[in-house]
Amino acid sequence: MNPFLDYLLTAIPLGMTFLFGCTGEILTEKAGHLNLGIPGIMCMGGACGCLAVKLMHGTNISPVLIVIIALLAAFAGGVLMGMIYSFLTVTLKANQNVTGLAMTTFGVGTTKFIMSGMAKNAMQYLYALRYFRFPFAEQTSSVKYCGFMVGLAIIIALVASYILTKTRVGLHLRAVGENPATADAVGINVSLYKYTATCIGSGIAALGGLFYIMDYAGSYEAYKSIEALGWLAVALVIFTLWRPHLSIIGSILFGMLYLAGSRIPTLLGIQLDISATPLLQMLPYVVTIIVLIVTSVRKKREHQPPASLGLPYFREER
Repeated sequence: MNPFLDYLLTAIPLGMTFLFGCTGEILTEKAGHLNLGIPGIMCMGGACGCLAVKLMHGTNISPVLIVIIALLAAFAGGVLMGMIYSFLTVTLKANQNVTGLAMTTFGVGTTKFIMSGMAKNAMQYLYALRYFRFPFAEQTSSVKYCGFMVGLAIIIALVASYILTKTRVGLHLRAVGENPATADAVGINVSLYKYTATCIGSGIAALGGLFYIMDYAGSYEAYKSIEALGWLAVALVIFTLWRPHLSIIGSILFGMLYLAGSRIPTLLGIQLDISATPLLQMLPYVVTIIVLIVTSVRKKREHQPPASLGLPYFREER
């Protein structure tokens, strides 16, 4: 296979890991909540999905049903994390930054406990690898990473973009994120929108963790890398200016930038010192910082985050 095509077919599915997390975080932030717990939520999604697959090992359940149950388990794990975050930040008005970081720590720690316990019998859940890589499970090239969840990530991003920009629900959600007091005054249930957006967003992000383990990486040690990818998903939100449809292109670019350290030297026929690879993996963050600086200088409202992002809403103060 052509080296560049192989590079692209490896970067695209990696980018879908970011896309799941980014789409989920955009929905959450559109409601005015900065959820820095996305890395932990993605970890929990992967752990819950793999645990569900393990419990179905040796049964006569059809492959399609195994995949569906695993997706639902991962989504449910994310929703549960989202509910905890929402209770703390919406109901109890806890600091969103601190709560998000605590959720990441909790999610990563719990995932390590679950996944390390299954490490000795990893084939009891990795047997489903070929199911998740459908319809390219039999391929030996990088095409095998482009299973059905790649398309699922893109579809979810497009649907989220449509809902946010073309529907009444999306209009209400954006109103809650911009000015919850005004939204409340016109009869919009602010707490309901915040809870719903955060829980659904967390469920979507959780699918990214399952995809990374059960499709892209296909390794019992893959869970150790999800946290770092989760932070890139959060950075992608800023890079794509809170627009889910742009996140599709941005996620592929991030995937290419993340793999640049190991792929670009090969494509160019040069050899880099091994210590340069981690530096090149910083490229997505560097590009995000540049975009953040440019959009801040231009000061266009459509390029800015929701006005109430990170701020708790006290109904009695409106």
